[in-house]
Amino acid sequence: MFQRLREDIACILERDPAARSAWEVLTCYPGIHALILHRRASWFRARGLHWLARFTSQFGRFLTGIEIHPGATIGRRVFIDHGMGVVVGETAEIGDECTIYQGVTLGGTSLGKGTKRHPTLGRGVIVGANSQVLGGFTVGDGARIGSSAVVVKPVPAGATAVGNPARILDKANDAAREAAAAKMGFSAYGITQGDDPVSQAMKGLIDNASGQEHQIMLLWQAIEKLSARSRELPSEDCVPQDAQVTGHFDAVRLNRLVK
Repeated sequence: MFQRLREDIACILERDPAARSAWEVLTCYPGIHALILHRRASWFRARGLHWLARFTSQFGRFLTGIEIHPGATIGRRVFIDHGMGVVVGETAEIGDECTIYQGVTLGGTSLGKGTKRHPTLGRGVIVGANSQVLGGFTVGDGARIGSSAVVVKPVPAGATAVGNPARILDKANDAAREAAAAKMGFSAYGITQGDDPVSQAMKGLIDNASGQEHQIMLLWQAIEKLSARSRELPSEDCVPQDAQVTGHFDAVRLNRLVK
């Protein structure tokens, strides 16, 4: 018990720059109080003392503003920051190293008893303030839920979910888009980010330009193959000698070819 408590205090000191001492964390942070009472409530529930478990849970809610059902499973080094308005359902599972901010709901969309109604958070998940994660799905390790997002479907490991309903932003796709933007001489994230309409429009233009470049490359490859088989025209008239098939193209020579 004391080992878990020391871990909880240490993780808060590590993640919250406002925390100055272990004593301050132990006495002034409602998140750690809620976790201590939840462990006691879970202990009662495991021994069939269901009323006492729920009473302990409600007492913790009265003291901290954080409601955690005794049936919820919470891992090690979980940090509930601020915590007011946090609701964790009966079948919810929170993995190690997770961080949860105020107003978060880990809720269910089903009324069936004995079923998995609430979400599972993997290791190191961060859930932003006032987010709603609803359903019996899994949020992968290292994923991030943006503030005020409403998540109703699984989130892959390492991805970010934003908006209502939440959209999944994949790191690999964003990296590829940024690389394409760099080739064009600018960054789509230089000024605007996230859900800004201008940023979204720029992302669409980058994706479209990147796709067109690939299609042009395929077109040049096809032209080169056809010209090699042509007997009616000299090969130098069919395909410019300096045509490139690995990325960029010469518009002037292409126009000359199709005239």
